[in-house]
Amino acid sequence: MQRAMRRAMFNGIFMMPAVAALIVILFLVLGHARVSETVTRFLESLVYTLLIGVPSAIVLTWMSFKWTMRLGNLILPLQALVLIAGATLGCLMAALVLEWVGIYPSSFYWREFRGSYPFSIVITLVVGMTMTTYQTMRHQLESTTLQLRTKQVEQERAYKLLAEARLSSLESRLHPHFLFNTLNSIAALIPRDPQRAEDTVGKLASLLRFSLASNQTGFVPLGQELKFVRNYLEIEATRFGTRLHYEIDVPDALLEIKTPPMALQSLVENAVKHVVAQRPEGARLRIAGRRSGDRVRLEVTDDGPGFSLDAVTAEHGLGNLIARLELLFGDRGKLFVTRRDLVTVVGLEFPAEA
Repeated sequence: MQRAMRRAMFNGIFMMPAVAALIVILFLVLGHARVSETVTRFLESLVYTLLIGVPSAIVLTWMSFKWTMRLGNLILPLQALVLIAGATLGCLMAALVLEWVGIYPSSFYWREFRGSYPFSIVITLVVGMTMTTYQTMRHQLESTTLQLRTKQVEQERAYKLLAEARLSSLESRLHPHFLFNTLNSIAALIPRDPQRAEDTVGKLASLLRFSLASNQTGFVPLGQELKFVRNYLEIEATRFGTRLHYEIDVPDALLEIKTPPMALQSLVENAVKHVVAQRPEGARLRIAGRRSGDRVRLEVTDDGPGFSLDAVTAEHGLGNLIARLELLFGDRGKLFVTRRDLVTVVGLEFPAEA
């Protein structure tokens, strides 16, 4: 605020010579001065302008910045009083200066004052109120703009914190569900194949490291997500055996694409839990990915009976995924379920550059 007040004050002072020149032009137009008197009239006008304008500019600038927001329109009559007082004192001082430098004899003091005072009052009010109103409106505009920007930044920060909190909450509900399923698989292996159970524990440790690391960022390369999914499927294969068959068909060109962590794993886990685990014959899963322009499409296909997204609740794994996609991409990301050639396709789409 202090910097803005000083800038407004200096702008007003620097305009004094221009105001003096305008006064001289006005005298010439009205016939109160001859062209030969232009220099003398300019010096006289400059003396009046400086002695009236500088003190008035300092007081009015301080008053405008200090009291405009508090007094509103009531500041206008106060500014007019300051200008009248400044014009009165300035005329008295200017007449003394002009007498002191010898432009007018001492006997002309009151004559000069009476002649210049009405004109000075009018010019001071017109120029002063115009400049003051402009500076006041400019200050109010800058202050309002700053407040709006500050409010916008705070609002965006609040939205970001809210989104991060909601995203962390959603992911925290995914991790325990996956962990418990994996521990059940390991527990089932221990009596039958301790060595394989030990290998599975190593894979579980790798999955947990990925899970913890991915929680620190909003996206991971698709290649890492596929490694996570492959380890998960190998762990689940220890429980289901030949009931679980899967293949992964994702081009190498997509491996660096950024994807939400554990998003593809949620689709695979849903197929394992609701298709493979529910049927004695198990199921075949196919994981595929492709890119179309600036969109990425990841799909998990199974030969189960299918389902509708309308039946998915917020507590469901896919319900969590839908909420995550909404937070991360808005309406640019979506989850879909379709039936194609007697198989169910569950997939997600999102921008290629997350």
